[in-house]
Amino acid sequence: MLTINPLSQFSLDEDALRLSLITTQYALRETRLTEQPGVQPTGLLVLVNGIELAGKGEAVKQLRQWVDPRLLKVEATIGHPALPSQPLWQAHTKELPRHGDVMVYFGNWYADLLYEVMQKVADKDAKVDWQQYLQTQLTQLSIFEKDLVNNDTKVLKCWFHIDRETLKSRLNDENADPEQLYQIDWSNDKVLDKFNEAAKQVLGQQGDWVIIDGSDTDQATLSFCHHVLHAMQVAVQSSQSAIGNGLAGEAYKKPMHKFVWADIPDKLTDIDDPDMDKSDYKDKLADKQAQVAKLLRARGDRHVIFAFEGMDAAGKGGAIKRLVAPLDPREYQIYNIGAPMRYELEHPYLWRFWTRLPDTRSDRISRVAIFDRTWYGRVLVERVEGFASNSEWQRAYDEINRFEADLTASGTIVIKYWLAIDKHEQLARFEDRKDTPHKQFKLTDDDWRNRDRWQDYVQAASDMLQRTSTEVAPWYMVATNDKRTARLLVLDHAIKQLTKALDPERYKKVF
Repeated sequence: MLTINPLSQFSLDEDALRLSLITTQYALRETRLTEQPGVQPTGLLVLVNGIELAGKGEAVKQLRQWVDPRLLKVEATIGHPALPSQPLWQAHTKELPRHGDVMVYFGNWYADLLYEVMQKVADKDAKVDWQQYLQTQLTQLSIFEKDLVNNDTKVLKCWFHIDRETLKSRLNDENADPEQLYQIDWSNDKVLDKFNEAAKQVLGQQGDWVIIDGSDTDQATLSFCHHVLHAMQVAVQSSQSAIGNGLAGEAYKKPMHKFVWADIPDKLTDIDDPDMDKSDYKDKLADKQAQVAKLLRARGDRHVIFAFEGMDAAGKGGAIKRLVAPLDPREYQIYNIGAPMRYELEHPYLWRFWTRLPDTRSDRISRVAIFDRTWYGRVLVERVEGFASNSEWQRAYDEINRFEADLTASGTIVIKYWLAIDKHEQLARFEDRKDTPHKQFKLTDDDWRNRDRWQDYVQAASDMLQRTSTEVAPWYMVATNDKRTARLLVLDHAIKQLTKALDPERYKKVF
């Protein structure tokens, strides 16, 4: 069994350090490869930031020589302007390590944050105080990183620092300088003073940074490699449930309160059963579709996410089809979410949704994403079928609320639907699918099996609706056995929510 070396007693000579690093690297990889029960694959993300020329590159270069370089992923970004349409962390999620891997990430979301801060410092007419902006962003990033840790991606944050005199001597030596992460003039004393002021706030507000003195690059390298080794050892031990549950860092994983089941809303059990006239439906449909298309095209740079959940055969596909009918296919993406693939299971459960979000930095022109099944699978099918532990799905309500709050704080419009039908209507639709050749693909063995757990899914939906219908991302329940009525209700709500977000004054007048 691997033993964690306390950092206070952790000073290995070079040979012992190399052996410990590669041994622990393979032990961490084994958490992904093993079939042993009770082992949770765990990854390590090492964030590298700090003053330029403080020895970051030398330290990572040496680390890569002392471990198996094939199993150490290294990524680097320089600071980009913060995008008002998405959270700072979003553009970086594709680079996150798989469980069982170690990744060193130069720059990362802190490069974007510090780039933006330095731009605000230089802008005398900035409307937002840079210190307040920095404080807000640091709070959001801390929460995001804690949720990473909760979901088996450990985070080590290393800040390399040197004093002014050392920096100037290295700027003026004969060695070639790397591309600078924050794109600032390090030879300018005033700029350096402001950067150090911002760095002081980062390190003061977030107490989880390891500060590495880069004055002596050899010593900085040894210090960095010792910290990486310690973090890998902690990750390996925390992957073993019998041991990991005793670690102080695991306390954040447990729900803060005893779980109390929600009352089942009447709307989920007393389902409306109208019969809308077909010609009347077609007239209303065309008008509402035109309104939705007009609003989506008036959204400017804002992203829009439609999230559809509901009972099997409740009409999600039909509603989505009518929602996108007036749009050009290049304007949106539809994601039909099923069971996660193997490579998706090797990341935090939200990762496969983070990487599908509309992204201003991508080449894709669509900024509207429609999810047929969503991240709420964690508290629905994964809960009911036992694919997530009690602590995992109970903790997920708050994780999902934080995720959606980050999106909406950046201007993304999140519109969520729960489609409900009664059990008799579901059976009728199943039978219709079974008897209709072009619909048979929609019916699976799982659909039939899930009917036996109908009440469990109703309870899971009730708990979800109560805990995740927030002011910034409320749920809208469409509870009707009539498909036409359901589709019009979906469009009505989309019109209402888009108007509220894009034209508040009109919303007050009309709604």
